[in-house]
Amino acid sequence: MVETFIALAFAHILADYVFQPTWMVRRKREPAVLLLHAALVLALAMAATGRVDAPEILALGAAHLLIDTAKIYLAPDTLASHLGDQAAHLASLCAVAYCAPHLWATGIWASAPTALPHAMLLLGGLLFATRAGAFAITYLMARHTPEANSDAGLPQGGRTIGHLERGLIYMLMLADLPGSIGFLIAAKSILRFSAVNQDRRASEYVIIGTLASFGWAILAALSVLWLQSLLPDLEQVLEIRTNHP
Repeated sequence: MVETFIALAFAHILADYVFQPTWMVRRKREPAVLLLHAALVLALAMAATGRVDAPEILALGAAHLLIDTAKIYLAPDTLASHLGDQAAHLASLCAVAYCAPHLWATGIWASAPTALPHAMLLLGGLLFATRAGAFAITYLMARHTPEANSDAGLPQGGRTIGHLERGLIYMLMLADLPGSIGFLIAAKSILRFSAVNQDRRASEYVIIGTLASFGWAILAALSVLWLQSLLPDLEQVLEIRTNHP
């Protein structure tokens, strides 16, 4: 079952955070654009599981469409609605994986190298830590944004820094080096000190954003480590296949 969930979750992350451009997000109230996004979700779920004929995947695509419709037309565009939307998607992924745990085992990728679920999990976790984290932190910081000033920094500089720091934290957690995160916090604090030490609003903005960003990346890494513990041990499986071709 865990392989099925990982494949479906990987497809969801790609659909919502990689292959959903800004114009699609802005025009999602248009029925044609919303249907296009749902079709992309369906296609990626089929590609990830290697199944194109499973009714459960069709049901997942329909559920994704209904959840997005409810969010777009019934909920305000806030952090709470964004997290609620993703929680509903997560519930639908869990439901499909529970009701149809055979999707992965009966798909075309089942005979592929055993490393594929591990690769999907690690890459999906990285994308969730960086890309999904960017959306969540943007929603969180919207009401805390300090007034614009002439020293605005590089275009998209803050977003790039956020991606890099969450990516580094994610990799440090997977490498079992959580203590190194403290050095990353210290380095960022030193670099930011001269810019915020005389501005309380700016310093609080940086602290809130940093803690939220680090927390998101740590949560993503812990989730990946937990799911990884449920997968068959990669080294043992590869050794068995080598000894019994």
